[in-house]
Amino acid sequence: MIGPLINSAGIISGTLVGVLLANHLPERLRAGLTPTFALCAVAIGIHMLDSLHYLAVVVMAFILGTAVGELLYFEKGVTRAAAGAQTLMQKIFPVRSRLSGEEFSMQFNSLIVIFTASGLGILGSITEGLTGEYQLLLVKAMMDFLTAMIFAISMGPSIALIFIAQLLVQTALFLLAKMIIPYMDDIAFADFSAVGGIIMIAVGMRMAGIMNFAVINFLPALLLVVPFSYLWRHLGFG
Repeated sequence: MIGPLINSAGIISGTLVGVLLANHLPERLRAGLTPTFALCAVAIGIHMLDSLHYLAVVVMAFILGTAVGELLYFEKGVTRAAAGAQTLMQKIFPVRSRLSGEEFSMQFNSLIVIFTASGLGILGSITEGLTGEYQLLLVKAMMDFLTAMIFAISMGPSIALIFIAQLLVQTALFLLAKMIIPYMDDIAFADFSAVGGIIMIAVGMRMAGIMNFAVINFLPALLLVVPFSYLWRHLGFG
């Protein structure tokens, strides 16, 4: 299990570099790159939507998954954890975030989705679990290094703690790969990617300040879309 560890190292090292560079890079660089990342997230989301197979399945999974997330207060729980992480890291590394508490929580939650729920990370973890090839996660680690570095400039060292969620998710997918892959055929994976694409678009819009979506509450939809896809076909709608 090399890929998830390399990805974690990318997030941690990127955060450390960002913190070290924070006082040496102009604020306009951070201000200019944040909307750039937002546009990239939207572009990735649109690309992931291109593979959509059953629109009804994706819509149902997304609505019901969001309802589950809202009922279980996923976003609020993660927001509290983000505030705790910020406080803890400030005690260890006395580097103040340049963002307000609300802005910090919004950005932190968006980064959790980017680091843990991206299609590249999920596919890379499953691929390594099945074949031992970790090249996809190596690419993701390089991307996450740059993302963590840029956001650590304004958010401080707390970004590094996201590696815990990333490592847990990717390790679980790595270990469960042989159980998941028989059910992840081309159609199911297409609908799964489409739900991920909607979430990524929401992340981009949130980062750009267009709409403050509770993106963490969307994540249960990823668990529902694959069984919904199979049920849809079993009922003869496919």
